[in-house]
Amino acid sequence: MSRDSQNIHIQVPETAPSFGQLLRVFAHIGCLSFGGPAGQISLMHRAVVEERRWMSEERFLHALNYCMLLPGPEAQQLATYIGWLLHGLRGGLAAGLLFILPGLAVMLGLSVAYGLYHETGWLQSLFLGLKAAVLAIVVEAVFRVGRRALKGRLHHGLAAVSFLALFVFGIPFPLVILAAALIGLVFARKTAVVTDELNEARPAPTMTRTLLSLVVWLAIWQAPLVLLLLVSGDAPAFADLFSFFSKMALVTFGGAYAVLAYVAQMAVDHYGWLRPGEMLDGLALAETTPGPLVLVLCFVGYLAGGRSGSGLDPVLAGTLGLLLTAWATFVPSFLWIFIGAPYVERLRANAYAAAALSAITAAVVGVILNLSLWFALHVLFGAVEKLEFGPAALPWPVWQSVDWKAAGLAALSAVLLLRLRWGVARVLGLAAALGLALPQL
Repeated sequence: MSRDSQNIHIQVPETAPSFGQLLRVFAHIGCLSFGGPAGQISLMHRAVVEERRWMSEERFLHALNYCMLLPGPEAQQLATYIGWLLHGLRGGLAAGLLFILPGLAVMLGLSVAYGLYHETGWLQSLFLGLKAAVLAIVVEAVFRVGRRALKGRLHHGLAAVSFLALFVFGIPFPLVILAAALIGLVFARKTAVVTDELNEARPAPTMTRTLLSLVVWLAIWQAPLVLLLLVSGDAPAFADLFSFFSKMALVTFGGAYAVLAYVAQMAVDHYGWLRPGEMLDGLALAETTPGPLVLVLCFVGYLAGGRSGSGLDPVLAGTLGLLLTAWATFVPSFLWIFIGAPYVERLRANAYAAAALSAITAAVVGVILNLSLWFALHVLFGAVEKLEFGPAALPWPVWQSVDWKAAGLAALSAVLLLRLRWGVARVLGLAAALGLALPQL
């Protein structure tokens, strides 16, 4: 036995879920995952750590650290990672799919309605209450995660600096995370390592198994492109669509906003898939549906397919374009988790890697605070400006644009959640009903 493996504290979940329980919980999360990554991470944390104790706080944050380093939707990857930890391959597939399918179904319906009627104004009333309630959930999660993740002055400093780097200076997200990891390595200390039976029961990864998994998932990811290239007629436009969004899946570090400007430019000017201004309409749809914000790319895929001139019915062609975009965008997330997670879990047995990931945890608190404050500004205010001070640009609300309905619903939701201890589904249901009723009052 190696020196590092001695005196390891074994920690197990208080309640190990059945596969059926996993399915029910992530179906529930998938339907309620409003509010962007901050809201989605908050919902998962509340469900699997706080309420059901399926895993420890440390294990949850360890998984989140890795997902924050990956391109693509970090919340979907976190759901996949949690499912994989609890029930292996089938658990990861189930949790990851259940997280995105409700939002994808809603986005398909909204895209069809937009393509036929170009009308989205009614969504504002429908989702006003939901977004206000999610804001209360997000704020609660920031304080809860921060209290448990920040241990000592170094971690508090990393969280503060990460928040300022993102919110004020707009430093690219990957640079913030990498800098935190390097600082963690510099200040690393040889300490005891925490593991648990979820890890001990799983066989150690091997290079052969990893390469086989890589080949299989790459083949699954690119299978639609091969099929498109083998057929004639409709293939060129759809093959271009699939190839473009496959490339985007590799560079979407830091969430959808990191690539929206580039996608909008290419979709409008290069490919002619969208008209000017339609990207903002798609973003409004994505922000009001459950699931990751990167679903806006599926809206682009729908319009591109419907306008491809393929000879198919526009709704059918648009649906095909949306599904191809979703496949190109979301399948790589499964690849990153099923290949990388086994190695990331083993890093828990390395003190230096654990120190780097612990520093990333602190930086991620700053990231979540940044996402939360951005979300709050855009829920509570109709207009947000930027106050520029040299290299700094501070987002600042236009106070006259405050949405008192949203503010009131957010305050009510906070009282129900924090003081009266209502469940999330109950709070979201009441907030959604009030959001629909308020315009009529």
